[in-house]
Amino acid sequence: MNLRQAALGAAALDAGAIVAFSAIGRASHDEGVLGESGLGLATTASPFLTGAALGWLLARAWRRPCDGKRTGVIVWASTLVGGMVLRAVYGQGVQVSFVLVAGAVLAVFLIGWRVVSGWIATRRGLKP
Repeated sequence: MNLRQAALGAAALDAGAIVAFSAIGRASHDEGVLGESGLGLATTASPFLTGAALGWLLARAWRRPCDGKRTGVIVWASTLVGGMVLRAVYGQGVQVSFVLVAGAVLAVFLIGWRVVSGWIATRRGLKP
């Protein structure tokens, strides 16, 4: 696998993780995927996806997409902070408990897969 493929795969994993996080949150509040507007999941996920995109730019994630320490932490922090700022701008909830839960879940989702991939690469004798 080349770096371009790794970056595309990493971006897809990040986006999928954020959409899954958003879907789980909506389901836990009985909001449904579409919601009343028909854009429920998109409305919930978009602030976090935007934050993640900013994190990818800040981290230059395409250079080391699977690096949990550098790339993962920057993408996670940007996703959380950017997502919460945009939620506030859009008039969506930003309660402290939500920020804490979102921070923990997004850390597991966005840093976690990178840690696992690094561990697998090291076990196989590859450079993570």
